[in-house]
Amino acid sequence: MRTIGVDTGERTSGDARGPTFAQRRRLALHGARRQVARGRAFAREALEDWGWVGQEASEDALLVVSELVTNANLHGGGCHELLLRGGAAFRVEVYDGLGDLRRLAPGARLRTPGIPGGHGLLLVRRLADRWGAEAIAHGKVVWAEFDAERLWRPAPGHA
Repeated sequence: MRTIGVDTGERTSGDARGPTFAQRRRLALHGARRQVARGRAFAREALEDWGWVGQEASEDALLVVSELVTNANLHGGGCHELLLRGGAAFRVEVYDGLGDLRRLAPGARLRTPGIPGGHGLLLVRRLADRWGAEAIAHGKVVWAEFDAERLWRPAPGHA
């Protein structure tokens, strides 16, 4: 897999009020097969490496990764990249090729009654501590964050 450069995904606007991220991992998914499975395995490895496994919130974070990658494929013109950041929070960023934010706007109907689907962003909203979306030069990024305290598992004997 190749790393995607600044022109297709790297966030350039920083929010000084948000959490800080000391670690970062990127996975290029544009044109890859089994994107959801790859993204989930990639996120699981990052959570394990950063010591954030074994808590219910870590499973929630993996579900959110699956939902965001799936949504990028179904509604965003395909998933281009998965970016994970670790530090004061675990941040999942999924980049796609369609910059339409109307379905994600505050107050937008996330689900149509009687039609299958539409539960993914409801799950993201419920499971993550924060989530949102931003238009970028070549599409959009949909992100979700989990506070580190929810993910961290103390070492044995340090409970």
